Amino acid sequence: MESGAGITNDRFAEVLKHSSCLGQFRNGSNPWMARYVYGLIFLFSNLLAWAARDYGRGASVKMEKVNVCAGKSDCSGAEGVLRVSLGCFIFYIIMFLTTVGTSKLHGRRDAWHSGWWSAKIILWIALTIITFLVPSAFFQIYGEIAHFGAGVFLLIQLVSVIGFIRWLNDCCQSEKNAERCHIHAMLIATTSYVVCIIGVILMYIWYTPEPSCLLNIFFITWTLVLLQLMTSVSLHPKVNAGLLTPGLMGLYVVFLCWCAIRSEPAGESCNRKAEASRRTDWLTIISFIVALLAIVVATFSTGIDSQCFQFRKAEKKDEDDVPYGYGFFHFVFATGAMYFAMLLIGWNTHHIIQKWTIDVGWTSAWVRIVNEWLAVCVYLWMVVAPIILKFRLAAEPV
Repeated sequence: MESGAGITNDRFAEVLKHSSCLGQFRNGSNPWMARYVYGLIFLFSNLLAWAARDYGRGASVKMEKVNVCAGKSDCSGAEGVLRVSLGCFIFYIIMFLTTVGTSKLHGRRDAWHSGWWSAKIILWIALTIITFLVPSAFFQIYGEIAHFGAGVFLLIQLVSVIGFIRWLNDCCQSEKNAERCHIHAMLIATTSYVVCIIGVILMYIWYTPEPSCLLNIFFITWTLVLLQLMTSVSLHPKVNAGLLTPGLMGLYVVFLCWCAIRSEPAGESCNRKAEASRRTDWLTIISFIVALLAIVVATFSTGIDSQCFQFRKAEKKDEDDVPYGYGFFHFVFATGAMYFAMLLIGWNTHHIIQKWTIDVGWTSAWVRIVNEWLAVCVYLWMVVAPIILKFRLAAEPV
């Protein structure tokens, strides 16, 4: 048996080494290439959900009789988004259940993950079509479940971002790279703080045109306070995390604050840019396309970052170990299917969305703000937790 397995592995290795990209794709021997195919499927699901929302309202009389919309035909696009999202979610959940725990290359589950594309594309199309045959009442339940799934995706993405920032900081502070990266780290940290301050100033100028814009003033000012808090904790002598991590986290936090204020609905005097975004021009279309691609890229990059969720130190990999966690990869895409649905309907199935807009509404704004605050809490905990654990171990009697 062992010799037979060795022959099989050698054959796959030869295919991987000597075949072209198309040959590797057809033979299902390249899991790295498989990631991009799953990303394309996810992108097509996003585009289909957008088309169902903006242009599918008059396609069927049934789509205009949605109970959750209370008879409002303008709201029927939300159900189309949820239907496409459900089909995409089921597809990636099936892939998750059939690939979770895969550890070695050239096995059956690895071949299923990296190949069988005709069968999987047919499966995805069939699931998408079947969801349009499901009664409308079911999507009231799925819409509520999708809120939770989208929240899980945001949490996974948050931990992934913080994990990357801490990894970068550890690399710069390591004995091997300390001298070489010291200047680079200081330049990056300084640039990050400068961009953060400029971003805060611009938000004050753009989104607080009147003293009565108390909510926006609170959001921006509190973001500045959180930036100061992260810096103070990171520079504490017992923490000594440096300036790089709070600087990069500050960029992320300021970005989330900006996204939150940008999500405020049009018609608000404190968000005049939102009023301008109601006009469908080429800039609005480009912004929408960039936002849609950003969802796919964020899901893709988070899906291959399973190491951030390993509590034990990663062991040295063998040559036949899988390059990334297949199960985690598909689970992230499954929650991402719920996430893009929430963005396209503004986190509210009762909310009427304008064409060529994404993640707009007060619910979207508050989701972003809570995500910002949660990001700071998770970062502070990840920085302070090792010190607390150290003190607790020192206080325990021997």
